[in-house]
Amino acid sequence: MTIVGANGIDIWYDEFGEPDAPVLLLVSGLGAHGTGYRPGFCEAFADRGLRVIRFDNRDVGLSTHREDWAYTLSDMAADAIGLLDALGIEAAHVWGASMGGMISQTMAIEHPDRLLTLTSVMSTTGEPGVGAPDPAILTELLALSAPAATLDDAIEAGVALSRLIGSPGDLFDEAEHRARTAEAVHRAYDPAGTTRQLTAIVGSGSRAEGLAALDLPTLVVHGDRDPLVNISGGRRTAELVAGARLVEIEGMGHDMPPALWPRYVEATIDHIATHAA
Repeated sequence: MTIVGANGIDIWYDEFGEPDAPVLLLVSGLGAHGTGYRPGFCEAFADRGLRVIRFDNRDVGLSTHREDWAYTLSDMAADAIGLLDALGIEAAHVWGASMGGMISQTMAIEHPDRLLTLTSVMSTTGEPGVGAPDPAILTELLALSAPAATLDDAIEAGVALSRLIGSPGDLFDEAEHRARTAEAVHRAYDPAGTTRQLTAIVGSGSRAEGLAALDLPTLVVHGDRDPLVNISGGRRTAELVAGARLVEIEGMGHDMPPALWPRYVEATIDHIATHAA
């Protein structure tokens, strides 16, 4: 494993691709390990000429966990910038999903010179009512998010949560979700850390003003069947950022099904190539 000091904490990361290639930094969502970006997903970008870096946010996986701290998305954005500093990377293409999209947006607003492009996936702006979850799932969502008594229970709850918010029908691959959830639970299970991350989201407020002032090539991707972050979050993000491109994926929920990886890769590679030209 590879751990570096960044922004006063330890951050786990790993890489795919050639070391001198343009960097694509993948930023993870709420409670999600960097390993949630599966090797095949990372390799698909690396095969297209990018140096792909995935990492664990604070309070998840093998990065620093602390019970006595409070922080915001700005602190988590500073962690990611600190990782770039530690690796000697001047600027990167930044790609974030869900809370990772929120962190990526914050990086773009607060550290614009460190981003080459921004890709915000199934995320939102922090404005009240924008991207709100489907009220029909809230009770079950809260129950499945509660701390589990055993690791086996945590795995079952994680799979059930993925089924609740993920893409419906044939796009939902239960075996893949179970393998990913089991790996994460056995790697580092910390529901309190996820709660602290959620508090950071709630406490960070709206990014609308900052997004509206952004002058950065931006791609927004969102599924039209997302019950956790309504597609209004993606649409509003694209509306606020001047020149942003919005890609809506029919049938996609709040997950990244392997069957849709080619859509993500092609949209991102086209986005990067367009603005690198």
